[in-house]
Amino acid sequence: SSPTPASLFSELEKNLFPNNLVPPVKSFSYPVNITISITVVGILGVVSVHSPQLYWEIEGLSWEEEECGAKRVSVPREKLWVPDIHIAEFIGEDESPRIPYVYLKNTGHVYDDKPLQVVSSCQLGIYTFPFDIQNCSLTFGSYLHFDIMMIQGSTSEEILQESRGVLQTNGEWELTDIGVADSTLALEDGSYSEIKYFLILRRRPVLYVVNLLIPSCFLITVDLFSFLLPPQSVDRSSFKMTLILGYTVFLLIMNDLLPATGEKTPLISVFFSLSLALMVTSLLETVLITNIQFSSSQSSAVPHWLSVLVLRYLAVVVCITPEKKSNRVTVFLNPSAKGTVSNDSTKPPSSPPHRPDPTLDELRRLSRDLAAIRQQMDSHFQGTKASQEWQMIGTVVDRLLFGLYIVFIVVSFITIITSSTTD
Repeated sequence: SSPTPASLFSELEKNLFPNNLVPPVKSFSYPVNITISITVVGILGVVSVHSPQLYWEIEGLSWEEEECGAKRVSVPREKLWVPDIHIAEFIGEDESPRIPYVYLKNTGHVYDDKPLQVVSSCQLGIYTFPFDIQNCSLTFGSYLHFDIMMIQGSTSEEILQESRGVLQTNGEWELTDIGVADSTLALEDGSYSEIKYFLILRRRPVLYVVNLLIPSCFLITVDLFSFLLPPQSVDRSSFKMTLILGYTVFLLIMNDLLPATGEKTPLISVFFSLSLALMVTSLLETVLITNIQFSSSQSSAVPHWLSVLVLRYLAVVVCITPEKKSNRVTVFLNPSAKGTVSNDSTKPPSSPPHRPDPTLDELRRLSRDLAAIRQQMDSHFQGTKASQEWQMIGTVVDRLLFGLYIVFIVVSFITIITSSTTD
């Protein structure tokens, strides 16, 4: 008869609030139906901030809106029976804001909309980091009350559409899909009901591509072009050592960006490790080739198996044709002949004998000395057969590692791109 808030709360205080410890059912044989729906409003790392909406009915409670002057009122949470709905994957402390009120409608339905900040125990699959997609689940159920039946409220499409409309804080993650599944476990004392939501999250890879992949690719490309330097040059070894030092410092600085959790090692970490190992291998190969180039003149003969393996087979693989031996023959003329035999029929017998010219003999000796010097110089510059083979082995090994470097880079990029597109 008096449609005022005071009169309505007076009736609630008299007939409803004293029964806040009793489930709102007429008989304990029937469970309390709890309708649940969620709205994801933020994603911080793998910490999700969402707002679950709980609906349940207090049997026997209703009032007329016209007579009581209200269709919905807010009442203190401790004045009503509230189900103990919890999240199975919840870890850490509850830092959610405390909401002391719930809504009570004139139809006897209770509406509880409490925001939750959930630190969930999501099992991350980081093999394809930073192009990974995670599937995190949130399981809602009652821990103490087996007489509660969980009922799905909004569909997954409605939840996804509403969440995308209000999602503001998502950090590096993008909400791509939401799935819902309900299950009921039959126990001796009754049934245990729960609702499970699956949040499909895709990582935004731009930050990691700019800060990790692109600088690493730049350093690998510079190390690749360092093969164009002469292998016998000392500057090539110094250049590669500087690159290795810079790459190591880069990995130490960017170590905080790599994920530390997960069952598998990220593919990008394997890529970084193999890149560093390949840089070290190229440096060792440069040191070996430099040693061969400088000590080839003092080296012994090349082992037969090594000569066959490298010069006959690997040289063909890296498209290096062994140099053919020169067919040029140096002929030394002997100009020391003292003269030709005279013909008695052409010369008179009375002519005097020819005397040797000292200047001509000196020129002949000088010619012999110059020929010997030239032969020594040719043998010095052409080198021995062993030194030439060692130098050729160094060239083949250098070309082979250069080709392996290119193959590694191409295969790595194809693997990363394929993994990112398929997953």
